[in-house]
Order: sequence, then structure tokens, then C-alpha cells
Amino acid sequence: MKVLLITYYWPPAGGPGVQRWLKFVKYFKGFGVDPIVYIPENPTYPLLDKSLLSEIPEGVTMLKQPIFEPYRFAAIFSKKESKTISKGIIAKTEKQSIIQKLLLYIRGNFFIPDARKFWVKPSVKYLETYISNADIDVIITTGPPHSVHLIGKELKEKLKLKWIADFRDPWTTIGYHDKLKLTKKSLATHKQLEKEVVTTADHITVTSYTTKKEFTALTNRPVSVITNGYDTEIVGEVTLDTEFTISHIGSLLSGRNPEKLWQVLYNLTQENSDFENALKLRLVGAVSKDVLSSIKDAGLSSFLDVKGYVSHKEAIKIQKSSQVLLLIEIDNDQTKCIIPGKLFEYMVSKRPILAVGPKGADISKLIEETNSGKFLEYSEYNEMKKILLTYFKKFQEHKLIADTQGIEKYSRRELTREMSLVLKSL
Repeated sequence: MKVLLITYYWPPAGGPGVQRWLKFVKYFKGFGVDPIVYIPENPTYPLLDKSLLSEIPEGVTMLKQPIFEPYRFAAIFSKKESKTISKGIIAKTEKQSIIQKLLLYIRGNFFIPDARKFWVKPSVKYLETYISNADIDVIITTGPPHSVHLIGKELKEKLKLKWIADFRDPWTTIGYHDKLKLTKKSLATHKQLEKEVVTTADHITVTSYTTKKEFTALTNRPVSVITNGYDTEIVGEVTLDTEFTISHIGSLLSGRNPEKLWQVLYNLTQENSDFENALKLRLVGAVSKDVLSSIKDAGLSSFLDVKGYVSHKEAIKIQKSSQVLLLIEIDNDQTKCIIPGKLFEYMVSKRPILAVGPKGADISKLIEETNSGKFLEYSEYNEMKKILLTYFKKFQEHKLIADTQGIEKYSRRELTREMSLVLKSL
């Protein structure tokens, strides 16, 4: 069957948003699905990873149309602030500059559902003509940005095609939504658009069980959970670190700041000289000033290794070489639904995971189910200390490894099989 995928993020974009559908496209043909990919011609990506270009399968039809990006004009006020916001790094309200507050207000109330809304009309016009001359069976939209779903909605209404709306993240219940300084009218508009999308699409796919529950309350359309996953990455031989490296891969937003964990780590360095001599806290990716300040205030400056953004392949190498992998989610009911793609890559690395997040988080079930590490809530100081000491003892004995089980169903190939079954059920 022939499907048209409409997505904003595509190589050379970096970050987790691009990988979900890049991997589906990579494996689709093995399940009888012929993908055509529609992307912006001139996007403004906050992160770039040119290494992902090599994963685009040969022969895939690519369609491109120009997009108007307001973020380019936001840079006139402050290039640094606009880039930070586009990465999703938003400071606490009391620490926001006047420029950041202004940009957030404009972003939230003038660009609904998001700043890529200007791509909707020209895309519908172009794709309406293209689809009428092509034998397309299903259209797929993936968000965020959720304006992409509005393209799918209009094409569905005009051409009566089958349509899958894929939500990599929630819409109105995403953790940062309440930081956009929305007026009551703007919030109502977001909720109305969200409902129109989930009640018009023929099928909804989501990445977590909590998000499925939320959308099931909004629509009688079928909602399927197809999580993110891991791929078989060829990165060459990797040597395990000789230091007790605790590595976090990916963005550390202001809310991802487990201060008790930083305090536990510092106290262990004071109580245990071996721990002090071996510890390295490695952060890979964008890190907010709030998080860095908390880590330094806790007394961990001398143990800190901030790498910044690296390519996906380099991130995989760091995961495989680290002693412990740190996964942090914001301590908020709204983030219980977040299952980041890196969790599955952490799992396949066979390094033990230490996850910190909100009570009842979906990630806790997955970590327990696969025996890939430990999940703790932000307040569990004593448990954090106990687990870190257990990991450290095994590290000293050269026996620290995760006995991960049952992760095969989260391989990108197997998840593509699931997605192809959804497509063929329409």
C-alpha cells in the first residue's frame, strides 16, 4: 500500500523527534508499505545531526515545499532566547527575562497551535493536487508540531482519504503548555483544535499508555499505543568507562532537576573516598541554567562533565560506555505519559538505568517489566542512596550490567510491523 507521511522533522534535523518516523520509513517496505515523505523545504531546526541522512532509504520519494518560519524574526529580539525556546528549554517563571516572557506570550497566543501554522494552507494546496494524481491509500501526520495535523484534517475532509494522526507527545497536556502564558480564549482554541483532530482522524497512534487514556476520553476513534524503540546501531567497538560515570543523554529542561539526587551524590563523595575518586556526572545535550546551578550548588562542580549536543551515533557510544544511565522526567502529573525514545536505547545498551520521575509514570512500568534498572520518585532520598551504593559496589567488582529482558518487542523493526498492521486495518 502507498502512504503519504507529512512531517516537519526529518534529517538533517537532530534530536528524538526525527527518529520515530525515520525508522518507520526505513523498515516499511519489508511490510508491504511504500512511503512517500512530505517535509518543509527550508525548516528552522534547533538541532542538526547530518549523520541521520545516511539512514534515509534509497529510492524513497521526497516531497518538499517552502515554509514561513516566524522563529527567524524572533531572533531579532534575541537569537539566544528564541533558540532556547525552540529547543523547549523554558526557565522558571521567576527567572524568565522580559524578552523570554514576551516571546512565550507571542508564541502561545498568536501562533496557534504553533509557529509552523503558516505551512498548513500552502501544504494543503500542493498536496491536494499531488494526491489527485497519485494512488495514495493513507495519509499520516505526526506531531509536534501539531499544526501538521491540521494539514491532515483538511486533506481528509477534502479528499475523503484514510488518515492516521500520530502524537509523539500530547497536545494540550504537554508539560510546557502551561508556560506559554495562554489566555482563556487561546487555551480554548487549542482544546477545540485538538478535539477536531482526534475526532476526525480514522486512527490515532500515541507513544504512551497515559496519552491513550487521555485521548480515549476525547474521541470514539481507535487509539493505539506504538511506543518509540531502539534500532541496531553499528558504532564500532566501545570500551566501558573506568570511572563511575553516570550519564544523562538528551535535554535537561528546568523542571528536570532532582535536587535530592544531586545531594545524594555529593553526600556519597563526602562519606566514601572511593566513590569520590571514581564519580563522573556526564550530561550530554542541552542543559538549562537552572539545572546546572543546582548541580553546582550541591557541590558537584568538580565531578561534572558537560558534553553539549552530539550526533546520535556518538550518543549511542556514550550510552554503551557509561556505567549508569540517568533518566529524568519532570515531577508533574502532566509528564507521567512521557516515554522518551532514549529509554529504549538505554535498555539495549545493557547499562543499568536510574530513572527519576513522577509517581505513576509510564516509564516505571517499562523499566520494571524489562528489568533494566530502577525507577524512583523525586522525594526518595534513602532509596537513591541505596541504589547508587549497590551500583557502585558492583562497579568495583566489575559486575555492573543490566540483566535486561523482553525488549525485542521494542525494536524499530517490530514496531514498524505493528504500525503496518494499523495501516492495513483502515
